[in-house]
Amino acid sequence: MTDIVDSKRNLLKAGLVGSLALAAASSSARQAAAQAAPTSLLRTVLDRGKLIVGTGSTNAPWHFEDDKGQLVGMDIAMGRILAKGLFDDDKKVEFVRQDAAQRIPNINTGKVDIVIQFMTMSPARAQLVAFSRPYYVEGIALLTRPDSDKKSFDALLKAGSGARVSILQNVDAEASVKKVLPQATVMQLDSQANVVLALDSKRVDAAAVDLSTVWWLAKRHPDKYADAGKSWNSMLYGAAMRQGDPDWVRFVDTTFGIAMYGHQNEIFDAAISDYFGLKPPARETGLPKF
Repeated sequence: MTDIVDSKRNLLKAGLVGSLALAAASSSARQAAAQAAPTSLLRTVLDRGKLIVGTGSTNAPWHFEDDKGQLVGMDIAMGRILAKGLFDDDKKVEFVRQDAAQRIPNINTGKVDIVIQFMTMSPARAQLVAFSRPYYVEGIALLTRPDSDKKSFDALLKAGSGARVSILQNVDAEASVKKVLPQATVMQLDSQANVVLALDSKRVDAAAVDLSTVWWLAKRHPDKYADAGKSWNSMLYGAAMRQGDPDWVRFVDTTFGIAMYGHQNEIFDAAISDYFGLKPPARETGLPKF
């Protein structure tokens, strides 16, 4: 009996020590900054007291203004996740609105600490900036109408040449659609708005757009849009930083990883629900799978 009591006491003591250690580890971000290289942006950001993020403002669900004129979206959520990790306060972040063409220049001139702006990772871009771990895998997907007899991918495939698909005009547009719907009739249009409008007017049976756009529209207007259940051509989205600062890159990678796969996931989970209509991913204990 004494052994059992002692065992319970030891377990409680270990739990208390673990809790105290966790509290101590998170109590002082500035103390942690002392461990970073003197020239690291991690030290600079902590000393400054706020994070500066370059992003956009016109592309839902990634970055856009809400009814109050505040920036929201999945990219904005990732910036707030970093601020929370840095200062235990997701409001300590300044968002610099920029065009897509300014993403790399603003990093390399130091105007922003990091760019989180649905930036597709590529070997060519990785020669100019340092990328974080991916936080999203984009792809082409099929937006359909819930009242259509071709609302599912299987129905579109079965329809053969009778399936009409709109897509933004580009050199690979036809081949992109034919990759999954080899017999479909492809309509190339000059803007993404017109691609969706063709679906609205029933000129096509499906619109080939970004997967995130499909999720966003289907969540907001379930009576008007549906997800056909097919996506392809994966592209990785990552945050971009200035090269040559491993401490900063490792911090960003670690913070993103904890939000997506670990225990500090409130902002991430709320964002994927709000903007994509998705349930939070299962965080399984035991051996990691990422």
